[in-house]
Amino acid sequence: MSLKKILCAAALQGVMEARARIFDHFLNPTGKRSVNKILRKKLIGDKVAQWYPYDIKNDDPLVLAREEKERLAKLEMLKRRGKGPPKKGQGKRAVKRNK
Repeated sequence: MSLKKILCAAALQGVMEARARIFDHFLNPTGKRSVNKILRKKLIGDKVAQWYPYDIKNDDPLVLAREEKERLAKLEMLKRRGKGPPKKGQGKRAVKRNK
């Protein structure tokens, strides 16, 4: 092996190591299997649930009652304008079937 090839290989190895450090990659020059793929996977279950805050509005009956009242008021307003949901058996599919 010539000196030029040895220096080129050493420089390439150094560049690969620096790139792995900079971009936080895992350097695997031998190509053997590693557990890195498993460790990079997203966490599931309790660990993920801990990141999200507990929603206290589901425990408060006043909040739930207010939301239900708002939903019913909106539905009533839509019905008055003729935009509410159709009665059972009067939807698009039932009308299409009767033609």
